[in-house]
Amino acid sequence: MEEPLSPDPAPVWQRSHAQGFSPTPWTMVIAASAHGAQASAEALEGLCRAYWPPIFSQIRMKGLDRHQAEDLTQEFFSRLLQGNAFAGVSPDKGRFRSFLLAALRNFLINEWKRENTLKRGGGVNIVDLDALDPAVRDACEPRSGEDPELAFDRQWALSVIAKVRSRLRREYEGADQLDRYEILKSHLMDSGAAQSGLQTAAQLGMTEAAAKSAIHRIRRRFAELLRAEISRTVAHPDDIDDEIRHLLSALSHV
Repeated sequence: MEEPLSPDPAPVWQRSHAQGFSPTPWTMVIAASAHGAQASAEALEGLCRAYWPPIFSQIRMKGLDRHQAEDLTQEFFSRLLQGNAFAGVSPDKGRFRSFLLAALRNFLINEWKRENTLKRGGGVNIVDLDALDPAVRDACEPRSGEDPELAFDRQWALSVIAKVRSRLRREYEGADQLDRYEILKSHLMDSGAAQSGLQTAAQLGMTEAAAKSAIHRIRRRFAELLRAEISRTVAHPDDIDDEIRHLLSALSHV
């Protein structure tokens, strides 16, 4: 018999309809940037840790080897977290993806001017590159002839999807339904890898109708988590749908 997943507390995107757009890491960063609030710093560090693969990939596209790209990635985030990079950022300009790409461009321009071999990052590891999944690292490798901005957005989209999949997997694991997740996950993005309803039903040991219901539920929850994650990186709730469309378009180039 079907055991529904225990519902989570209402995510940010749902609460916003009744209460206005609830504070998210990015809006907290913008609001508190002028005052250097601790909450702002912690929110920014959390975003940086979640969304560093596009930065690493962009630096690799400049022709640097992996070790150089790792050093510069650490240095970029170290400076971003230590400096007053957000003093001129207002909600009207606020997509974390766009800000981060502009900040990287400025960083690289200044870095090329320095022409020194000082130890980068001050010995501080903002992201754990050594623990990086090989599949994620391979996905960060540049493609020949790819437009740099499109590559950045594609990597950003992949980071969002990976984060949402990880959250969804933890929910199923917490409900003791990890095996079910492993069977259903191929249906999340409407990819050609998805099995037929009959194949999925056979693997789940349920009727085809019940399998279709399970597929519908996991897709619905995935969409909820995706919206919640995107809401963390935009300044206005009206931007969520546009950002999702933009990132799905970038993924179409994978």
